[in-house]
Formats: sequence, structure tokens, C-alpha cells
Amino acid sequence: MALSKSMQQLVAGNSAIRKMFELGQELAARVGRENVYDFSLGNPASPVPEEVRDSIVRIATEEAPNYVHGYMANAGYPEVRAAVAEHLNRLHGTDYDAQDIIMTVGAAGGLNDVLRALLDPGDEVLTFAPFFTEYRSYAANFGGKLTIVPPDTAHFQLDIDAAEACIGERTKAIIVNNPNNPSGAVYTEETIRKLGAMLERKEQEIGHPIYVICDEPYRELVYDGLTVPYIPNIIKNAVFLYSFSKTLSLPGERIGYMALAKRADDHDTMIQALTIANRCLGFVNAPSLLQLVVKDCLAVEANVPFYDRNRKLLYATISGLGFECVRPEGAFYMLVKAPNGSAADFAAAAEKLNIIIVPCDGFGLPGYVRIAYCVDYAMIERSIPAWEQLAKIYGVRPH
Repeated sequence: MALSKSMQQLVAGNSAIRKMFELGQELAARVGRENVYDFSLGNPASPVPEEVRDSIVRIATEEAPNYVHGYMANAGYPEVRAAVAEHLNRLHGTDYDAQDIIMTVGAAGGLNDVLRALLDPGDEVLTFAPFFTEYRSYAANFGGKLTIVPPDTAHFQLDIDAAEACIGERTKAIIVNNPNNPSGAVYTEETIRKLGAMLERKEQEIGHPIYVICDEPYRELVYDGLTVPYIPNIIKNAVFLYSFSKTLSLPGERIGYMALAKRADDHDTMIQALTIANRCLGFVNAPSLLQLVVKDCLAVEANVPFYDRNRKLLYATISGLGFECVRPEGAFYMLVKAPNGSAADFAAAAEKLNIIIVPCDGFGLPGYVRIAYCVDYAMIERSIPAWEQLAKIYGVRPH
């Protein structure tokens, strides 16, 4: 076989999320889309804001086509980067300017840029379970090893002591996803401050920076009055990554940015490396039209009520039936504990009732499944009889 061994492994372990999504598509073709309850993929059903559509029309009709669709600096349009910097400064009291911002092909593109800039083969990246499954692949892209800090299933906060024990001389970065996919947890300011204090100790001990990669595409999607701490204001060596996929319902457009504070170690060299990574990984630059669109839409707010309504109905329904659920604080995912301990069995039983959910073994959280509730409210309502049947199959009853 001509495929590399690493790619053969990736093919064999293809994303469970995508497998379940494809299963949902097959079921819909067989039994009708209205009879399938697909909670597999974080594909926002909230409408794209009117401001986005208006911006696309304006730019396409008013701006010079060669400018809209042509090359620019690998880091992005200067005026877009300046607007992002001003936006962040207004929100978080930071001191970014255009030179601190790099436009990226979504948060995933930004993650790969950072890891390309930091990792030599054999270097380590830490993350906290549960975690987004693709982190493994992103680290492996550059010969890195993903070291997983075990989950805190009591509170779903970060286990700082366990993380400290995992850090060694080859630890280059820690990925923190806040709010978290798949748990829906929001990490508190107290937790982030503990993480920062620990990293200061470890950086002194091992003699080099450990960069915190802040993966935050869900930071506006929080509920019950909670706020998400801005990590670069707390931890010096933090690279902030953002995507408009969730807040503006644009996952297929692949547009985001990264920001590196001036106080970060090796700031100027890092910015150069991140910009070159954007080019040498083949992205070249973030999509040109969408850069200009998001500049117009930086102040557009996420449709939090849309997701909160879904969250409340789904949590009330499933926990009310007697399943053990983790109440989401942010993002648009909910964890449910498999009643018999096997997430695969639970997902298979749900599939027979046309409910598509994702086992969390690949997220570093065996025994749980993830439900993505970024769906049409009416679909959740239609799914309730199927959930009731599933509760009967497992013999669970209201607490």
C-alpha cells in the first residue's frame, strides 16, 4: 500500500463524529429525514445573521473584484487585522494591534499553524479530557505526541495537579478549549489562574515557555449569566484562537483568527513563524471574501437564545426520564452517561430508534455519549417518544 503508516492509522480510526453524521444521512435517505433524530455534528441550525448576507452582497457589488478575490499578505488584510485588534481591545482591555493578529482558516487552521511553529518530532502537547478528537491528528501532523490529562468527572473543571505531573522537558503547549466540546463546561477564572501559576513554576523548571493554545470558537455561547475568562489577560504565553463557525453559523466557510499578546515570550519571532506556517501548510491565507465579511460583522452577537431553548428542552427531557446528564454551561453539547457503562452499546441502542449520538471514547471520556443540540427545536420535540423508548429499554426511571 502506498499510503503512509500514519495515514493508514487515521483512515482506520476515522472520526466517530463523522461516522455518526454519515450514518444519519444514510438513515434519512432510508426512512425520511423527519424520522431521524441526528444529534451527531456541531453544525449550527441557527440562521446565518442578516448582517452576513448583507455584507457579502455589499462587498461583491462595491469592492474591486481583484481585491476581494486576490492574494494579500499571508497574515490577512491589514484593515481586517486592525479591526479584529480593536474589537478584542474593546472587549478585553488588551493592547493588540494589527501586527498581533493573523487571519486563519478557522480555529482548526490556527491550531495547526501554532503546532507547526512549536513542535519538533517527539515534542508533547497537553490537553485535558474530554477534548476535541482532532487534537490527536493535529499534534501527529508534526510528529508531536498528545498527552491527555484525565477527566475530572465530578466537576468537569481542569485538574491542574494532574496536568503538572504530566509536564516534562518536551512539553511545548497546552490546549484549553473553553467552553468545552464535548462537556459544555466553562472553566472558571479561578481554574485558569491556578493553571497560570502552575505553568510559571514549570517554565522556570524546564527552561522554556509552554504556550497555552486557547481554542475558543464557543466563547459567546454561554448560559445562566456565566462569563468566559479571557486567558491571555491571565496567562502570559497564551495564543488566542477564534472561529466564526459557531457564532455566525458559518462552519463551512472556515474563517477565524489568532492573536498573540505583545508580552508573550518571543513575540516577534512567534508572529513570523505563525505567519509562515499559514503559508507553508498550504492555507496561503484565510479566505479573502470572508475576511472582509467578518470585519463588517465583528459586533454581531451569537444567537444564544436559540441554543438555550434547545438546551433547556433536551436537558429537561433526558434527565427527566432518568438518564444521568451533565448540565451544559456553554457551547451546544450535552454529555449523557451510558446506563450500562458502554457508550458504544448505548449509541447502538439509540440508533435502532433513529437517534444518532456520538460515543465519547475518542474524546478521552469512555462511558459517555455526546449530544449536539445545535439542531432544529422541532426535531428535539419529535425525538422525545424515541428517548422515552430508550429509557424503557434501559429500565431507567425519573430520579
